[in-house]
Amino acid sequence: MYDEIYPDDVAAWLEQGAQIVDVRETWEYGAGHVPGSVNIPLDELVGRISELKEPLVLVCASGNRSGMAAQYLTQRAGMKKVANLVGGVYLWAARGQQLVKPGEDAPVQQRRTA
Repeated sequence: MYDEIYPDDVAAWLEQGAQIVDVRETWEYGAGHVPGSVNIPLDELVGRISELKEPLVLVCASGNRSGMAAQYLTQRAGMKKVANLVGGVYLWAARGQQLVKPGEDAPVQQRRTA
């Protein structure tokens, strides 16, 4: 079984050392993603399980694909500490959280300038 979490819960998972994995397609990830997340598209997940670490937060556009990934990882791959971000990046952005693009470590207004 995996946890269903909301955008406000992500910080607590990060404090526990969670890895955030975005399972959307690369082009979707490139349009904007949760800060600190890595992109492993859903169709590559099984072959890249060795790159995952627990605790693990999975995210997609709406929570559907990440929910499928969470179910697979807990039921078939034996992972124990897995969460699905309900509402995905849509709810993340709707709740006022920033999305970043590849190469940005933080939202634009928080980035350092040289």
